Amino acid sequence: MKLSTEEIIYSYGWFSSPVFDGLSLDIPNECTVLLGPNGAGKSTLMSLLASAAPPRRGRVRVGSWRSDRRRDLAPLRRAVGWMPQDIVPVTGLTVREQVAYHGWLKGMSRAEAWQASFEALRQTNLVDLADRSSGKLSGGQTRRVGLAQTIVHRPSVLLLDEPTAGLDPAQRSSFRGVLSSLSVGDTVLVSTHQTSDLSDLFDSVVVLSEGRSRFTGSAEAFLAHATDSSESVERRAEAAYTAVLKEAP
Repeated sequence: MKLSTEEIIYSYGWFSSPVFDGLSLDIPNECTVLLGPNGAGKSTLMSLLASAAPPRRGRVRVGSWRSDRRRDLAPLRRAVGWMPQDIVPVTGLTVREQVAYHGWLKGMSRAEAWQASFEALRQTNLVDLADRSSGKLSGGQTRRVGLAQTIVHRPSVLLLDEPTAGLDPAQRSSFRGVLSSLSVGDTVLVSTHQTSDLSDLFDSVVVLSEGRSRFTGSAEAFLAHATDSSESVERRAEAAYTAVLKEAP
């Protein structure tokens, strides 16, 4: 599903400098990694794409829906699954209840949400923890709950903001394995500031810095910026990322 921003202007307050000043960006209809340093505007962009935050000017498009048309907001938000950085357990709910609750928030009936929650737990390897309190999980388990509640309503667009933040290398690898096995979303956008997260999972790359798009293209074209001839994808990605940022005007 087409996902884009058109001339977005956004700031945290009327008297603060804009985070984005006319950002237009087309997100490829595939699995894309959004790279950028801390403070580049990645999380802000994710919240704008999810219509959780309104731009001062401009619009977000998801398919034929526009964020600046009131009648489009509900279907636009249903089409999007957004996993923010902070996953907050809902007090008193089990893992399955929390996932089902998020399905209900997206417009599913209680019965539909409850049934869909099992499939979301299955895809994220959480079935064995379905009846555990959502507040009594490890960091890696909590991230997977966040993913499950993001996909429960079967969105066409999946936005994952720093999904491996706070995880150790083994947990990050495990999470990427779960993500690669998902059968949901035509368009997947995953933000990170770690080039080590770039893997065969991603078809394309967007680099964001200082509120501007510095690169949008295939993963192959991105890696071609690397001067490092190493066979290691991680080292080439780091070199390419550094080169793209240096080339920026």
